Amino acid sequence: NAAIYFAHPYASWERGTNENTNGLIRQYFPKGTDFNQVTNDQIKQAMDRLNNRPRKTRGNKSPNELFWGQQVDLLAA
Repeated sequence: NAAIYFAHPYASWERGTNENTNGLIRQYFPKGTDFNQVTNDQIKQAMDRLNNRPRKTRGNKSPNELFWGQQVDLLAA
């Protein structure tokens, strides 16, 4: 019974979180990257860094902290 909404084509302001996340991913994989040449380890490393990166808009908690409800040891990352 969840409502589903679709953003309009070429309306990036309707997908703020998505556009921000794309920008963060582009720090690791610039535009034009051939993903056939990217290893699973490189993807996992980028994913781990992004999911453990504190976000100002979330009270300086990382996505993993919010999802799992626990403090992440940033020195272990």
